Amino acid sequence: MATVLIIGAGGVGSVTAHKCAMNSRVFTKIHLASRTIAKPNAIKKDIKKRWGVDITTHVVDADKAKEVIALIRKTKPEAVINVALPYQDLSIMDACLATGVHYIDTANYEPKDEAHFEYSWQWAYRNKFKKRGVMAILGAGFDPGVTNAYCAYMLKKYFDKIRFVDILDANAGSHEKAFATNFSPEINIREVTQEVKHWRKIKRAGGWIKTPPVMNKGSVHFSFNYPVAGPRESYLLFHEEMESLVKNLPGLERMRFWMTFSENYLTHLRVMESIGISRIDPVDFKGEKIIPMEFLKALLPDPASLAKKYTGKTVIGCIVTGVKKGPSTSLRVKKKESTKYIYNVSDHAKCFREVGSQAISYTAGVPPVIAAMMILQGKWKGAGVFNVEELDPEPFLKALARNGLPFKVVNHRPLPTYLGLPASRQTPKKK
Repeated sequence: MATVLIIGAGGVGSVTAHKCAMNSRVFTKIHLASRTIAKPNAIKKDIKKRWGVDITTHVVDADKAKEVIALIRKTKPEAVINVALPYQDLSIMDACLATGVHYIDTANYEPKDEAHFEYSWQWAYRNKFKKRGVMAILGAGFDPGVTNAYCAYMLKKYFDKIRFVDILDANAGSHEKAFATNFSPEINIREVTQEVKHWRKIKRAGGWIKTPPVMNKGSVHFSFNYPVAGPRESYLLFHEEMESLVKNLPGLERMRFWMTFSENYLTHLRVMESIGISRIDPVDFKGEKIIPMEFLKALLPDPASLAKKYTGKTVIGCIVTGVKKGPSTSLRVKKKESTKYIYNVSDHAKCFREVGSQAISYTAGVPPVIAAMMILQGKWKGAGVFNVEELDPEPFLKALARNGLPFKVVNHRPLPTYLGLPASRQTPKKK
């Protein structure tokens, strides 16, 4: 029995609030805060109608740690679930430190004025949270989050060492819009227009190998036959869970992240970049300073508004190749290598019927609720800053399955080393 404070009332925040209400035996008091009150109040009304649960709404500027501290002291939560913008992670973490409250987020910090994200800023809080005696769980969405837990589960149940990981994220859905992003446009567009990199061990050293952004000439992509969704063009992309997984998976030799994009989506991105409407630096407009990306965000459909007419499915999972030690003999220990594919399928229409949201928001919004549940029920213990793969994956994945995100494990073939690269680029150049 606990009080939870959710910060952020977009599409993901709505799912998070709904799922907390659906688990009201755990989350006995639910507080929802955002920069303005309109969205939290709309979510409050919908939750009361669907589940008969009352939640309390608040206004807070999450950029200001003092305001978040004041709200935490007012609401007295055991945990704060941060589903606001990644720019606000550090101010919310500061507030949790000041008040001694557990912290959970779904995306790592990035500066507002730079299209760059990494965990270093949040990892720097490790000793502070450890001394305070509370937990900070980073990246507890689906990817990152559930994909991290999938890798940890593979290591716990099937392998002693993991050699290769390919994370594949497919949205095989349709929202009937000419162009729209499935979550915050400024975060989505910044993510897919950055330089791509994947991790590979060459000889004894491991490092990041860079390739062009997904919409540029020379981008790396291939067609993968997804369960349920079928063949989809999948593009190599840098994603944040890779940064922590390469540190925490023993024996790792290669890690890649793939995401599906339609040619229509990529064409829109290319046009927006070429005319400068996706810029994140200020420009002069009629004597005023405006940021083109923020103007673009106002023009594009609200991701939450897509849910009503969204059809199709999402398929997100990991193809993992690893080694398991067999029974030992007097001469040597036998080792067996195999490949498993662990994945989830979510249905846009089904998610809308349950909580009024599309599957992208659903898959991102349910996991932080379960992460908070793991802390509050004592299944995840410790003090400090943690990525999901550092914690026991079994109770987390079992609770996810009970709350709408089941998974399946099947045998699979490993994906080739030089997948998506032309023959001329398949061998590293000699210095």
